[in-house]
Amino acid sequence: MDQALLVLTNVPDLECAQLVARTLIESRLAACVNLLPAVQSMYRWQGQIEEATEVTLLIKTTSQHYDSVQQAIVKLHPYNVPEIIATPIVAGYTPYLHWIDTETAKENNA
Repeated sequence: MDQALLVLTNVPDLECAQLVARTLIESRLAACVNLLPAVQSMYRWQGQIEEATEVTLLIKTTSQHYDSVQQAIVKLHPYNVPEIIATPIVAGYTPYLHWIDTETAKENNA
């Protein structure tokens, strides 16, 4: 079983979140994407403190697919420097982790 990853990104609105999520799932780069709307973000950008309401995506994938997931997010994301953070899933319910691996397996790709 490949290393399961949780990839996090924030996008400006629900429409963009749905596009990214659907693209990743349809291409079997992710098994599941949770959309968490109305996240308040505060950050420094180009010397200014900014505030925005964003949608957070929690993307369940594998390390094998990380580069492709990152490329897809960058392609679809409207920000110049999108937040894309991946962390290994070091523990979890084994059947769920197996499901992530199965749903992103190459032999399932159409």
